[in-house]
Amino acid sequence: MEQDLLDSDDMAVLAFDHAPVGLAVTRNRVIERCNARFCETFGYAEDELPQRSLAVLYPSQEEFLRIGEIGLRRMRETGRYADERIMQRRNGALFWCRVRGQSLTPDDPFARAVWSFADLSESRPVADLTARERQVAALLAEGQTNKEIARVLELSPRTAEAHRARLQAKLGARNTAELVARLTGLPL
Repeated sequence: MEQDLLDSDDMAVLAFDHAPVGLAVTRNRVIERCNARFCETFGYAEDELPQRSLAVLYPSQEEFLRIGEIGLRRMRETGRYADERIMQRRNGALFWCRVRGQSLTPDDPFARAVWSFADLSESRPVADLTARERQVAALLAEGQTNKEIARVLELSPRTAEAHRARLQAKLGARNTAELVARLTGLPL
């Protein structure tokens, strides 16, 4: 079997199927094809995810829609999207995931796209956070300030600050720098 793989004429298929990260090709945010690592990461059998919406991989429908809006804006500008966010496995367990996307249809970025998903749970454990705290955590991990978070999430700066303070308490961080280190998996 291994020699058959190495002798394969279709290196693109070989690379996709055996990539060390989860890969998915989507059409309008519906999975067309995905590799074994993608299914393994999210806890599904290989035949369960094709033709399903990416929404099944998010902690909530609201997060699927909100991240979709943000991603669409960014992909319209560059054709690419990248973030680190909390995703959900089939069994309901939440985990940090590094997501990267590339549109294949620049005029309509979600019409066809390729995505990679890397499980970060070994270096970044998930605390019990609310949906809004997960949003704030993801934006803090991107380096956003309280004012920028407030603008993106359409909150007052004081409310964004309150969410950040709750995150600090839940994650046992003494200050914003330590909080960001915990959120991004950097050593303290």
